Amino acid sequence: MILTNFVSGLLLSSCALAAPSSPSISRRAASALPFSTKGRDIIDSNGDVFHFISTNWPGHQEIMIPEGLQHSSIKDIVAWFPKFGLNSVRLTFAIEMIDDIYSNNPNQTLEKSVINALGHSNGTKVLSQILEKNPQFNKNTTRLQIWNAVGKELSHQGVYIHLDNHVSKAFWCCGDDDGNGWFGEKYFDVENWKRGLAWMAKHAKENWPTFSSVGLRNELRNAKVAEPVDWYTWYTHMTAAADAVHKADPDALIFFSGLSYDTYIDPIPLGKTLNGTTGTASSGRTAEFEPSKLAYKDKIVLEIHKYDFEATQDDCETFKSKWYQKGFQAVNPKDPNTKYIFPMVISEWGFIQNGTYWNQTTYARCLIEMVKEYQVSWMHWELSGSFYLQTRPGRTPQTLQGLEEAWGLLDYNWDAIRSPITLENSLYKMRDALN
Repeated sequence: MILTNFVSGLLLSSCALAAPSSPSISRRAASALPFSTKGRDIIDSNGDVFHFISTNWPGHQEIMIPEGLQHSSIKDIVAWFPKFGLNSVRLTFAIEMIDDIYSNNPNQTLEKSVINALGHSNGTKVLSQILEKNPQFNKNTTRLQIWNAVGKELSHQGVYIHLDNHVSKAFWCCGDDDGNGWFGEKYFDVENWKRGLAWMAKHAKENWPTFSSVGLRNELRNAKVAEPVDWYTWYTHMTAAADAVHKADPDALIFFSGLSYDTYIDPIPLGKTLNGTTGTASSGRTAEFEPSKLAYKDKIVLEIHKYDFEATQDDCETFKSKWYQKGFQAVNPKDPNTKYIFPMVISEWGFIQNGTYWNQTTYARCLIEMVKEYQVSWMHWELSGSFYLQTRPGRTPQTLQGLEEAWGLLDYNWDAIRSPITLENSLYKMRDALN
């Protein structure tokens, strides 16, 4: 029986709006776990097809806690998910946060995290705002305690948690040669990365009842100083990281991202030979991603990103045909070129929420058609109305405090929808495409 959790998500939404603290919501959501995969579908514990209908909530930037707590309480931020008809969240984190836990870094308190990132004057002001909106915390509350409060409230309101390792070093993502993009780059210590993924998976499993899945790495990309940028190197490290996650939590789904900012992953469903690079450490080496040989074979999900950097005016048949070749063969068992079938998730898509852009290109309309045709999960970018801080290497200005996020679903103060007409013509139609 092919079902999605959209209908049940709406039921959860109505319950959450009426009584967001009802423990039955959390129990009902948790009872559908663990998720697994069957061919092209994600399956819940009842045997029904599940689709992630999500937005991103960043927590990977300098302060290393989820954004927005100076503007709103955790409870009120989480309540937006059922209001939007969303059943899950892509919650991004930095490996640096776990490195600090292992080293017992004294900068893990809320006070030090905020002041170190924003300076004493602005940091003290933002700290006061966070504590005013979230009085359960104090200046000595640790980052991990804040994450636990977020994870538990998401579970309490029946929102499934997908953890995404966005970066190693905590700052804005992403840029070429920013030190975060490829294995062995300046900030991308492979062993610390695997350790951090396993730690977060184990911690989430033990503490957050609706934790469901882990994304191994966001937007892998070329780097000048790193290990060889090729599919063989990808295979070596991504499968090792997946092994670490699976040992830490055998129930978690594991999301594999592709290359070039996660814009293509077709070699995996097509079963292509994954080659090394001549003249490098991976020269002459090959591998094939064979799911049947992996301990987590029923936990593998592919993810892909799609933005509108070309301001596309392609008709939707052209748009879909081009994008299909990037990896959607994974969900089409009728394609003779497809060797391995996996679920696919569009884990980032989005655009400026200004009330007009949605209708200025064909991107929004064609995304909806793609989701409807191929019935794939999605995770919108993003919830945030504003940020504590953005450090963007190679850009001018490089550091921006209190930056407004024009792409966010919420306004600057996190207390209203930024552009209702945009949501009506994008997010809500994307949601309805999975009904």
